[in-house]
Amino acid sequence: MKTGTNGGFGIYVHWPFCAAKCPYCDFNSHVRHEPVDEARFARAFAQEMSWFGALTPNRKPESVFFGGGTPSLMKPETVAAILDAIANTWDIASDAEITLEANPSSVEASRFAGYRTAGINRVSLGVQSFDDAELKRLGRLHNAAEAIKAIDIAQSTFDRSSFDLIYARPGQTPDMWRAELGEALTRAGEHLSLYQLTIEENTPYHALHAAGKLVLPNEDEARALWDVTQEIMSGAGMPAYEISNHARPGAESRHNLVYWRSGEWAGIGPGAHARIGMNDGRHAFSTERNPELWASRVEQTGNGVVSDELLDPTEVADEYLLMGLRLAEGVEIARFEEIAGYRLDEDRIRDLESHGLISRPAPGRLSVTTAGFPVLDAVVADLAA
Repeated sequence: MKTGTNGGFGIYVHWPFCAAKCPYCDFNSHVRHEPVDEARFARAFAQEMSWFGALTPNRKPESVFFGGGTPSLMKPETVAAILDAIANTWDIASDAEITLEANPSSVEASRFAGYRTAGINRVSLGVQSFDDAELKRLGRLHNAAEAIKAIDIAQSTFDRSSFDLIYARPGQTPDMWRAELGEALTRAGEHLSLYQLTIEENTPYHALHAAGKLVLPNEDEARALWDVTQEIMSGAGMPAYEISNHARPGAESRHNLVYWRSGEWAGIGPGAHARIGMNDGRHAFSTERNPELWASRVEQTGNGVVSDELLDPTEVADEYLLMGLRLAEGVEIARFEEIAGYRLDEDRIRDLESHGLISRPAPGRLSVTTAGFPVLDAVVADLAA
C-alpha cells in the first residue's frame, strides 16, 4: 500500500501548560497553580521519543516544533534537555528548523537568549493584536508594548521569527484591519500567521456566541476582511503560501509544510498527534491529553499513546487532498491517485475550474484559487466525492 509519506519528517513537542486559558482556545492547554515539575516532564518526553524512535528508523528530522500550551514557560535548560533527547534518538538534519512558540510577556522574552543557546533557531510569537483593549477581550496576558518589545528581542536574537494576529473580531471593519495589518508590516520580519477568529466548541467564546453576547462578522464581512488580507500581504511581498500563513519567498515554516504536504511526524507529549508510515501502511497516533496522566502512563509503559489507527488508502488520500489544497502550491494529482488507487474525476475538476475555484498551476498539479480558499472544505468535498 502506498502511504504518501514523501513530504518530509518532523518532530512535534507539546508543552501543555499555560499561565491562563484564552477564551477562544480549544487546544490541549492546562493552567496549573503549582510549579510544574519540568524535570519529570523532560524525562517523560525523552522516554516517549525513544518509543517513537523505534518506529521511525533511518528518519532524519528536518524540523522540530515546540507547541502548546505555552512552551516559553519552560526554562531554557528544559528545552535543551528535550533537544538533547531528540538528538540522541534521531540524526537531525544539520540545517533543521527548530521553532518554539512564545507568548510576548517581558519575562518570557528575556529567556530568548537562553533558548538560542539551547538550540532554538526560530520563534513564533502569539501577538494576536496591537490594540490593548482587543488583547484584553481576547484574554491575553500581554499588552501591545510588551508585544512590540518581544518582537524586537526575537528579531535581534534569532535569524528567523514570526508572529500571529487574529482578525474577524467583533466589530472589526476592513479599514480597521487594513490599519492593523499596516502596523504589523512595519514590524514583520519574514513570516506572519493571520488567523480568522472562529468559534470552537467547549470554549467560553462558544457559550457567549450561543447566548448572543459575542457577535462575529457575518460571511460577507468576513470575506471582505479576507480580501483585504490578501491584497495587503501580496502587495508587501508576503503572499499566502497557505490559507492563514504568509511569508517572503523561502521563509515558509518548514515544519508546518511537513503537515500540509502529508509528510511524517512524531508527536511527543500530552494530547499530541503523529503520522507514521509503517510496513502495513500509515498510522495515526494520539496520546493521553491530561498532562499528569500522560506522564504516569509514559513512566509505566514508555509512551502515552491512547490511539493507534491504521488509516485505509482512502483516508490517507483524503487527508493529503485536504491538507495539500491549503497550500498555494496545491497537490500532485499523480501522488493522490497513487495513494488512493483511483483517479480524480476530470469532469469535476473542469467544473471547479469553470467556476474559478481551482487551477492547474503546473502540469500534473491542482491548486485552489484565491476565490476558492474561503470555500475550501466544499471544494475538497467535491473533488473527493
